[in-house]
Amino acid sequence: MTVTPIELFDAGIHLRQGGRIHAGKAPMDPGRDGWQLTAFHAKTGADVHADHWQVNTEAEEVVSCIIGKIRLYLCPERPGGQEEEIRLTAGTAAIVPRGRWRRIQLDIPSTIMTITLTGGARLEERAGRSAKDR
Repeated sequence: MTVTPIELFDAGIHLRQGGRIHAGKAPMDPGRDGWQLTAFHAKTGADVHADHWQVNTEAEEVVSCIIGKIRLYLCPERPGGQEEEIRLTAGTAAIVPRGRWRRIQLDIPSTIMTITLTGGARLEERAGRSAKDR
């Protein structure tokens, strides 16, 4: 088997059950089993869906700042609560609990890596989620 470099910003890495690893065009097919590692450059809020909340109902998620500075916000666990803010700088990560809504805001252009179980992820406009929690 020939081993070749993988361009992380053009491909997702799918860690399959049984120990197999597949690299392919991101995003991967959500119907596959296993975990997905995705790395991307983010220059604007649009690159991180800053105006949306995201949740993974099937598993926890790792959000890591490889280069730059970002803020990870977690939706309040109870209606009327405050958003939780986690500041991530280069080389740091946070584990988002399963079923917890989160969003990312850039402080500066950044390189971000996420690791999550394929499937179970949903996006919802920020205004819609905030209104539901009040």
